[in-house]
Amino acid sequence: MFDTTETTIPITMKDNYFKFSLSVIALPVFSVLLLWTVFWANARFGLHLREYGIYPRTLEGLRGIIFSPFLHGDISHLFNNSIPLFILLAALRFFYREVTFKVLGYGILFSGILTWIIARDAYHIGASSLIYVLVSFIFFKGIRTGYYRLVALSMMVVVIYGGLIWFVFPGVDEAISWEGHLSGLITGFAFSLLYKTPDYQKEIRYDWEKPGYDSSEDKFMQRFDENGNFVNPPPPPEPEPEIFPGYTFVYNFIPERNEDNPQED
Repeated sequence: MFDTTETTIPITMKDNYFKFSLSVIALPVFSVLLLWTVFWANARFGLHLREYGIYPRTLEGLRGIIFSPFLHGDISHLFNNSIPLFILLAALRFFYREVTFKVLGYGILFSGILTWIIARDAYHIGASSLIYVLVSFIFFKGIRTGYYRLVALSMMVVVIYGGLIWFVFPGVDEAISWEGHLSGLITGFAFSLLYKTPDYQKEIRYDWEKPGYDSSEDKFMQRFDENGNFVNPPPPPEPEPEIFPGYTFVYNFIPERNEDNPQED
């Protein structure tokens, strides 16, 4: 269910890893249209789908674990969930495409189960639990990777949706399901720990970035003393002085004299 296999992708592949595809737009568009279609059908035909929400600690309420994210109480509730859901789904699909459907599917399931366990006795509906799953996962996962693009995404999530943190506490607004928000936040954080995404390694450009680098063998580092002060290199050795300065010696080869036959010399 959870993929904990580590994968290493060098930094030179980072631009190839983040690829735009039609699903980056199609997934959030389809999801939001589905919410609006369900809301329209419920209002048009009087289906009373609110009763399919999560009702804690009852067998009948278990069905809400699956159906509650698609149900909304009024147009304002639906509109307030549609925009962040669209943005967060697009970000999830673009930056974490390999775990997108796992985060969505298991996020709905586990946040719903936790809501069913801890929530007040009332019907809990809306996609806000899933939104908290996405906010929590994207924020904590980006921080854990340490990769500048994903950290920047985490910071954007904080700037845009940081105020959502107040709605995980009881008493802020009795009309909202703080239990569902808290469940989504916990679930997203757990997924950021369980789901492994590629580790981003900095491209090695210099010798000092290599794992086996030894500064004592580095010619440049040898120019510094133990206090970090630059030390001039030793002067080159002086050439040995000539024994007879000013004289030039010319060497000629003289063959060995033959003592037995001096006429041959």
